[in-house]
Amino acid sequence: MRAMVVRAPAAIESAPLAAAELEIPVPGAGEILVRVRRCGVCRTDLHVAEGDLAPKHPQIVPGHEIVGTVEKSGPGCRRFPPGARVGIAWLRETCGACAYCRRERENLCPNARFTGWDADGGYAEFTVVREDFAYAIPAALADDAAAPLLCAGIIGYRAIKRAAVAPGATVGLYGFGGSAHLALQVLKHWRCRVFVMSRGGVHRDLARELGADWIGAAEEPPPAPLDAAILFAPAGGLVLPALEALDRSGVLAVAGIHLTPIPPLDYERHLFYEKELRSVTANTRADGQEFLDLAAQIPIVSHTIPLELADANRALRMLKHDELKGAAVLRVSAD
Repeated sequence: MRAMVVRAPAAIESAPLAAAELEIPVPGAGEILVRVRRCGVCRTDLHVAEGDLAPKHPQIVPGHEIVGTVEKSGPGCRRFPPGARVGIAWLRETCGACAYCRRERENLCPNARFTGWDADGGYAEFTVVREDFAYAIPAALADDAAAPLLCAGIIGYRAIKRAAVAPGATVGLYGFGGSAHLALQVLKHWRCRVFVMSRGGVHRDLARELGADWIGAAEEPPPAPLDAAILFAPAGGLVLPALEALDRSGVLAVAGIHLTPIPPLDYERHLFYEKELRSVTANTRADGQEFLDLAAQIPIVSHTIPLELADANRALRMLKHDELKGAAVLRVSAD
């Protein structure tokens, strides 16, 4: 099968992903073999390609925003028939037995494994996954539209929950790319007032099109105190202005898996009055299915840029340099 693999992590400008011919994986007990139709391009893939997240094994196949169809089932599988459309996300497997799994916090499982990092992902024509970690894709969501929802969308939704956003709240989004443009649509569905802090260019254009109530630079104070804020950009320096913009008891959720160093905080300016700083770690399967069902109901519009599998380096380079108006999606298999 065709695949794009990370032979050795390096700056994306040097094209560290290489085309390869790999054996089609064989599904084991409880696993399904999925023919990949679409795979969204996520910033976490960039971190794997560049080595911020060191690949767990040589020639890893990145990609964890996967939409495909069930090609074959391993022993014991009963959930999805052949041909069923499924999604595969970042959280690939948990132990099911630790304290976190038992408390319905499986995203914190210390034995968790992740798609496109611990095991090969969707930058390939086929992949395998445990069927209990695959998602049913609502019929209302087309392949291209569904792919970014499986990480950018789910993580944005998890961040909204971690930021304790209530309907009608005033919310600040710091950084505006593939995840934030989906989160904005959820927030507007909940009648929130949304302020977007972005460096400019195509991101501001898209935020305006999607109904942001105010758009400015991260260093600018927003026009009103924030009940909640979400940091999507992997820039630790933005934590300070985001905290300072919060109203009393406001919550800032950091949505990224990788963040540059956070500068020293001034307690009175940034944290006093019961402000909170929270991280976001993956998602639970319940988060994922809840969000996919909500996305079909709203319905959320994914702004996507279709590219071919061989364009994976280019897609990640565009992502790194903020050249994508929305999310890139690799078209892996023909319709």
